Amino acid sequence: MAITSYKTFLMHSTDGTAYTKLVDIKEFPDLGKAPDTIDITTLSDSMKRYLQDILDTGQLEFTANYDLDDYKKLVALKGKTEHYALWFGGTEAAGVVTPSGDCGKFEFEGELAAWPKGAGVSAAVEMGIAIAPSSIITLASK
Repeated sequence: MAITSYKTFLMHSTDGTAYTKLVDIKEFPDLGKAPDTIDITTLSDSMKRYLQDILDTGQLEFTANYDLDDYKKLVALKGKTEHYALWFGGTEAAGVVTPSGDCGKFEFEGELAAWPKGAGVSAAVEMGIAIAPSSIITLASK
């Protein structure tokens, strides 16, 4: 079954157990990529041979609408290693959407940075959020 990006949430936890929605996001990054490769070809090989190297996701960059209170909340996390997650799936009742993660919860630890993004005429003001992961991104078991 396919899903859409609707009901995707950037979550935060101080202890890795109880998560709350950090801010509403507009865009989220790839949570992985093809690993780099190491060339192991010898002069006896008739074609190139490779080993997969370790994965380097780089910083994970998210986009959100700029809101002063949300921005202050994000800046307060700067310099701290915290628990973050991207949750897919939520419930909706009486017009209120609540994160559930029933379509997947990808968790990791990292350090966050935030900044207001540039904008032009007739554009929404946005902010960037970058999280440098300090742990492996894992699919939560529940």
